[in-house]
Amino acid sequence: MDLGISEKVAPLIAEVRQMVETEIAPLDREYHEEVGRHPSGDRFQMTARQLEILDSLKARAKERGLWNFWLTDSEKGFGLTTVEYAYLAEEMGKVGIAAEVFNCNAPDTGNMEVLERYGTEAHKQRWLKPLLNGDIRSAYLMTEPDVASSDATNIALTAGKDGADWVLNGDKWWATGAGDPRCALYIVMAATDPEAHKHSRHSMFLVPADAPGIEVLRPMHVFGADDAPHGHMHIRFTDVRVPAEDLVLGEGRGFEVAQGRLGPGRIHHCMRAIGQAEKALEMLCQRAMSREAFGRKLMDLGANYDIIANARMEIEMARLLCLKAAWVMDTQGTRAAQSWISQIKVIAPLMALKVVDEAMQVHGAAGISQDFPLAAMWTHLRTLRFADGPDAVHRRQVARTELRKYANGKL
Repeated sequence: MDLGISEKVAPLIAEVRQMVETEIAPLDREYHEEVGRHPSGDRFQMTARQLEILDSLKARAKERGLWNFWLTDSEKGFGLTTVEYAYLAEEMGKVGIAAEVFNCNAPDTGNMEVLERYGTEAHKQRWLKPLLNGDIRSAYLMTEPDVASSDATNIALTAGKDGADWVLNGDKWWATGAGDPRCALYIVMAATDPEAHKHSRHSMFLVPADAPGIEVLRPMHVFGADDAPHGHMHIRFTDVRVPAEDLVLGEGRGFEVAQGRLGPGRIHHCMRAIGQAEKALEMLCQRAMSREAFGRKLMDLGANYDIIANARMEIEMARLLCLKAAWVMDTQGTRAAQSWISQIKVIAPLMALKVVDEAMQVHGAAGISQDFPLAAMWTHLRTLRFADGPDAVHRRQVARTELRKYANGKL
């Protein structure tokens, strides 16, 4: 099992790290401070300066060939393994806008996976090409307000056949990225046959974000923050017509599409979470060495040596688990890696939350303020414990896999 940095990816890591630290990080705070400054007053409209920041950084990344690293097993991608990509995603996780600069940002990566794996040639020309080029954004609509969406068989937004079209009705929420004015595509999970076997009831549709009958009701708030201009939107579908050719893969195959999408997406989140933990530990150490209280450096007070040591050890353990999950994906496929993906999906945000929390503590009140990125990092990581499945669902997957060893195939 080779989990190390390959000769191929080593120079890419150095280039990405350099660009993140010297070019992206200095502009990240300015980008977020621009939220709400659009002349319209709409927090979900991007200012000219925000677009200038993103466009200039993305142009530089493209010129240097630092683009679309995430797309493994495809001639359109960079030709990296999932293990190799993990090291790059970790670097991108250290700064808020970094992943988008390299066109490696959620939910677009997962949506591009869907289009690349399951889309028709027409889908790829209309949606995949501009997404791969970074010209548009997209959103993935699965979770609903009126059902326990952690069990995706509950998904209830309906899609009924009407001539050559499907007609969609219902609500979705936590549609991440749907607030972005550049969001042009929704990938929507809908119930097409509620009486079918539970894993054949649903289908996946490609829906233009501006289709008639779509209404964005509100942004969902995360601990009081609306995450503008990206957003996590509550969206209503009222008689939204979708041509039959925009059904993905086939009727009743929504779960198949969802699993193909969510496996890579879940592990990408974990990779970036490890990068956030590294950034938080760096900030903790710098603060502990530069500040004094009671006549001593902060690092010499309380249990800070133990806290720093434990953070380092826990980051290393989580990274190794993440890399092993990536290795199983590379060598045995996403289905075989499900238990490993579930394990790191639980471990990575829990570990990173702990490290960020300790960094906030060392920063004192400043640590929970807008003057440092720690509070935003903590909020994102706490949200990650719900995104792509809550902890309890992933623990159930891990336990069921473990118990099958002793159940003679009956579980």
